[in-house]
Amino acid sequence: MLRYKYLLISAVILLSLFFVNSEIFAAGTLTPDTNAVQTEHSVQHILPATIMILPFIVLLLMIATGPLFYRHFWEKHYPKVAIILGLITVGYYLFVLHDTLTLVNTLAEYLSFIALLSSLFVASGGILIKVDKKSSPMINVIFLLIGAVISNIIGTTGASMLLIRPYIKMNQNRIKPYHIIFFIFIVSNIGGALTPIGDPPLFLGFLRGVPFFWVIENIWYIWLPTIAMLLAVFYLFDIRNPGKETTQINFSGKIEFKGLKNLGFLAIIIIAVFIDPAVIPGVPNLYEMFGLPFGIREIIMFAVVFISFKSADEEILKANEFDFEPIKEVAFLFIGIFATMIPALQLIAYEARVLSDQLSAGVFFWATGLLSGILDNAPTYLNFLSAAMGKYALDINVKAQVQEFVVHDDIYLQAVSVAAVFFGAITYIGNGPNFMVKSICERAGIQMPSFFTYIIKYSVLILIPIFIVIWLLFFYAKG
Repeated sequence: MLRYKYLLISAVILLSLFFVNSEIFAAGTLTPDTNAVQTEHSVQHILPATIMILPFIVLLLMIATGPLFYRHFWEKHYPKVAIILGLITVGYYLFVLHDTLTLVNTLAEYLSFIALLSSLFVASGGILIKVDKKSSPMINVIFLLIGAVISNIIGTTGASMLLIRPYIKMNQNRIKPYHIIFFIFIVSNIGGALTPIGDPPLFLGFLRGVPFFWVIENIWYIWLPTIAMLLAVFYLFDIRNPGKETTQINFSGKIEFKGLKNLGFLAIIIIAVFIDPAVIPGVPNLYEMFGLPFGIREIIMFAVVFISFKSADEEILKANEFDFEPIKEVAFLFIGIFATMIPALQLIAYEARVLSDQLSAGVFFWATGLLSGILDNAPTYLNFLSAAMGKYALDINVKAQVQEFVVHDDIYLQAVSVAAVFFGAITYIGNGPNFMVKSICERAGIQMPSFFTYIIKYSVLILIPIFIVIWLLFFYAKG
């Protein structure tokens, strides 16, 4: 019953913001642009008080320490904690700053985020992949490389949900935490840097005017050495892991697929990603028509959640040990993260624009990256892209000016794009799939590193040195 109470509270919050949004729309005080409910560039916001970053810091600390020091309380009450901290920020913007527009924008971003993640999660949960091969370091390397490529086609979320279970089963006699960490690094994050479908920041750039194929043309030669270095480090880890002795002697070598009808649902989700007024002229803008903080894209994705689950083969769901707990955890925690990070994002955006003339491509790389690891990487990408365009007096809200910026000097766009995607891997909260993979693995009995252990043992010691190499090769002293 407690779970449904939290769902009800969340629904009340979302509905209240919707009615606030409807009143604004009805009064004619808001003019949205073509990207659903993005902030109109002519609107000037009052900056929040610095102390309002505190709810976000508290939430991050509780996410980091809860499972470690007060596990029972955290597992039982994390939805309540996320919602209460989020409400503190929402109340501040409603009653102190009287800034409802920012809240509506955040609501729209959250609904788009959770629609994509939940639809990919449920649709991929109805697909069963069996890999009857003996696990080895080289087979794992090939598997992770294939996952990195696939993440550009069905997104990092889709690839993660589709491949994590067969990856665990393939390595069941030798599974270690590092197997999952490198999966998060490669499949859930860095792999998806080659197309706008791969990761949300790149898709937002596409909606704003970045050409679709600009990404692969300008990122592939950074993506390739990064993936190669990660796979090389993984291989060194894996060859030192002999695994447990197994009684299974004969492996058929077969790869079996079941539930292939759900590939159709994945295709629908990918197509729906592009059903946006900013991409296809003539697509109904539900915000302009009815004041709704979502579009046809989100309606299609939520419909896929319902239909794909109802039509899924129960045997496949059982074999995948499918349940809604991972997406529930993401939904609750990220509604708190999306709300509480608003002040931090606005303050960072202000400082980035003020200092834009002093920022080099290298600074944009590190600033965008490190903040993407603790904030949502999509709005972080937009804020720093906006600051970079400000160096040339260009406006991110004008599509033609974004296209001009790409032609003018794309080293900044390259730095921001690479950093937003790559650095999403440095924490569990850097990207939505990270938490989902962690949750699935813990429910499979794998002892995952704590929040801080993940950062110190893996991100700092493995990712950051690789990112330093990338910085030195491509962004040092440029721009």
